[in-house]
Amino acid sequence: MPLRHLHDLTDDVLARAARIRLACFDVDGTLTDGRLFLDSEGREQKAFHVQDGQGLVLLKRAGIEVAFVTARGGTVAVARGRELGVQVFTGVKDKLAKVQELAAGLGIGQDEVAFMGDDLPDVPPFLAVGLAIAPADAHPWTAQHAHWRTRRAGGQGAAREACDLLLGSQGHAPIFEGGTA
Repeated sequence: MPLRHLHDLTDDVLARAARIRLACFDVDGTLTDGRLFLDSEGREQKAFHVQDGQGLVLLKRAGIEVAFVTARGGTVAVARGRELGVQVFTGVKDKLAKVQELAAGLGIGQDEVAFMGDDLPDVPPFLAVGLAIAPADAHPWTAQHAHWRTRRAGGQGAAREACDLLLGSQGHAPIFEGGTA
């Protein structure tokens, strides 16, 4: 898959992306734009970008495991993960420990893990994984630790850029099959 639509792809980033077997994503600010909508009952609503969902489905079809790892609780991320067929871990206090647990369960090293996040709770996994990715609008204190930043903002297709990087670096062509993203 051509990677011409992506930017700042160094040989190091491409080499890191080519090794990834597990892709973990923060939710708020990464898969969403970070805004939280609460109704009068306190029920949460979030908007997800359909292209991000398609990218996540393509990763799974290419044999790359996908997981959502979020500090927030709630059912919205769980519902979106169920729809896409990805693992979802909510209320995670120690994201690095969860990522390490997931990698160990798959029998892979941290260098085979990608983590995409946008704020301070995402820094510990950034410092440990093989490929740390931040959306364009990630907080600067977090973004400085990323191996690569997307052009798009969280919830606006940033995760799709990350998926395209992983797929393209591993030589996977787009798979056009039906399904919901």
